[in-house]
Amino acid sequence: MHAYGLGRVLNVVAAASGVHIPLRQGTAVTFITYLDAGTQVATIKQSINGASEAALDCDVYPHKSPGTGGTWTAMAEQDDTLDLSTDATNDSMVFTVLATSLADGYDCVEVTVNAGICVAVIHDLNVQRKPANLARNVV
Repeated sequence: MHAYGLGRVLNVVAAASGVHIPLRQGTAVTFITYLDAGTQVATIKQSINGASEAALDCDVYPHKSPGTGGTWTAMAEQDDTLDLSTDATNDSMVFTVLATSLADGYDCVEVTVNAGICVAVIHDLNVQRKPANLARNVV
């Protein structure tokens, strides 16, 4: 069976909090977070093949929304930390990190959430493959 998205335009890391995601196979990664309380904090770092972590201070243009439906609202970036801890209405965030946002020599992105769910979608794949032939998506 052919997968129309997986392997063709995207790859997915379902449990992405605290793992290093290489941006060698795609040009961007979008993170989707959710916590049914709106008290989530996401910290963004960059690394060199999973080592030499450093804060990633880039324009990620985050948006927030209620977890079930609702309208996406733009958030202000807060350096390398995105914070929903004082928001009682919105309990989901989405933000994209471009491979070009990484500092020279860095090739991985790590997002850690203090609680809840964090899914990563690696997209704009450089090479299209069958899902079974996709490159490893974490370091």
